[in-house]
Amino acid sequence: MTVTIALEPPRQAGVLRLLELSDAYAASLYPAESNHMVDISSLEGSGVSFFVARKDDAILGCCALVEASDGSAEIKRMFVDEAARGLKLGKRLMDAILERAVERGMSIIRLETGIYQPQAIGLYRAYGFVEIGPFGDYKRDPLSIFMEKRLS
Repeated sequence: MTVTIALEPPRQAGVLRLLELSDAYAASLYPAESNHMVDISSLEGSGVSFFVARKDDAILGCCALVEASDGSAEIKRMFVDEAARGLKLGKRLMDAILERAVERGMSIIRLETGIYQPQAIGLYRAYGFVEIGPFGDYKRDPLSIFMEKRLS
């Protein structure tokens, strides 16, 4: 059984299933106005690197690096299937995202996550992300945490 992380198109059945699970999970934790999910068409846009984690043929995790025109990028749609927790897929996806950001010449990576996701917050902190205020089009939200990591 081999686990792989690779750039893949987001519009495929296994990814769509993961995005639905992610949406349901977020909806169980936060009201609609505090969910900042991007849709599948946004994930297919230019400047988006979409990563898929697979174990053999099963799609078990995903995340996107969405580039902005100012040399920054945002992590979106980071999610690992509950059945795959413990396989360190979050760390492997983060490694892939950071490597891609450096390859693409990004100077900073930002993200928004929710306050009720301590595992995600812990992962981001372990990778050197620090809390910041809202960025881009985000507004202050007591249920959101905004973070960034500067790249050298």
